Amino acid sequence: MHLSTSTSRKVQPIVYFIGFTAALAGLLFGLDVGVISGAQQFIQKDFAIPDWTLESIVSALLWGAVFGTLISGYFSSHFGRRKTILISALIFIVGSLLCAFATGADILIAARFVLGIAVGVASFTAPLYLSEISPQAVRGSMISMYQLMITIGIVIAFASDAWLASYATFGGILGGHWRVMLGIIALPAAVMFVGVLFLPESPRWLFMKGRKSDAIGVFTHMQLEQAEIDMEVREIEESLRVKQSGFSMFFQNPNFRRAIMLGVGLQTIQQLTGINVVMYYAPHIFKIAGFATTADQMWGTVIVGVTNVLATFIAIALVDRLGRKPIMYAGFVVMGLAMLSVGYFFKSDIDTHPDLGYPAIFALLMFIVGFAMSAGPIIWILCSEIYPNSGRDLGVTFSTSTNWFVNAIVGQTFLTLLTTLGNGNTFLMYGGLNVLFILFFMLYVPETKGVSLEKIEANLLSGLPLRKIGA
Repeated sequence: MHLSTSTSRKVQPIVYFIGFTAALAGLLFGLDVGVISGAQQFIQKDFAIPDWTLESIVSALLWGAVFGTLISGYFSSHFGRRKTILISALIFIVGSLLCAFATGADILIAARFVLGIAVGVASFTAPLYLSEISPQAVRGSMISMYQLMITIGIVIAFASDAWLASYATFGGILGGHWRVMLGIIALPAAVMFVGVLFLPESPRWLFMKGRKSDAIGVFTHMQLEQAEIDMEVREIEESLRVKQSGFSMFFQNPNFRRAIMLGVGLQTIQQLTGINVVMYYAPHIFKIAGFATTADQMWGTVIVGVTNVLATFIAIALVDRLGRKPIMYAGFVVMGLAMLSVGYFFKSDIDTHPDLGYPAIFALLMFIVGFAMSAGPIIWILCSEIYPNSGRDLGVTFSTSTNWFVNAIVGQTFLTLLTTLGNGNTFLMYGGLNVLFILFFMLYVPETKGVSLEKIEANLLSGLPLRKIGA
């Protein structure tokens, strides 16, 4: 959203407070992604379940997230972005407690599906809210803050998992209990709920509901100058002259369908980089690399998480300076070479050449750097920018549900791929995909740095090629 006519004007602190509080949804997202990585070995032991049941426990959250994103368009459109984030916080609390008190694998699968609904709703609504309320000059950085919070959530989950697992190793009272790992997420969910109570509604949503005076009140609350407010009002009202919305726009407007397909492609690409292979099964990967003890595997995942957090700052610092596409090209090169290297080392029989374990893990960490600085935050940024205002809810529904659908497939097939293709070939496959994704970005993805959402919309609906709608 173009909330400033000048990038030199200092962004007010209230804007960063709004961005940080909304981005807490990313923290919960990251906690849920990270916690299962460390908890799964204890769950498998307690319930005496095979690998395929464990895959179902891991992926249940992801299938729940697919459902959550499918209902998010309705909720965010009818109740508003802010209330929808509040709803997600409540479901986070309920889902976390259900997981903590699960008495069997089937109940845990159902509980994680409920938790996944919260993740899906939050992953849909928070980036959408941030894109609609952020000043243009810092829009990329504000949405990147959401991704940063995801990475912080992951590393907190990894660290807590490792700490609790150490009790199991040394016979502590907690015994590495996975119930604590899964249930404690209810606490930050409650904090987010309270914080979001103090946030304003998206001014763009307020305009769509005919609440112009309330929307102007949000701009005033964000301490914008009157000239900026007047410009915002003109641009938003101009964009809302397109009367089509939602499914009517999808069926009648081929340019909107192009944007939908681009968003679906972008989210598919993000998941097929292989990032959640690492995040969900990091201890297993460290075991393949020759790290035999549970402590080594668990603290290895902490290193993965810390690397993920630190590398995300690269995107935050550069995305509104260098642009989206240059960073994505660099990220794909790093991710592709890193995954190909991991595959090569794993094919070289680490059991007989244990010295190869360390370069394999170094390559894995370089993959994390490549993802965190590029595809992690920038895919979310692009998917919050490319849709027309009147069809944004439906567009984000399509793209975010695609993310979770592909994510679920990746999570449910990784252990099977290791068995059927082999350790090395599985990682070589993901490395090759990263190289191919460069071509997709060259042909179809626009550069949106410094371009207002209204300008992107006008270019899209005029029929310009997708790669040029940010011009």
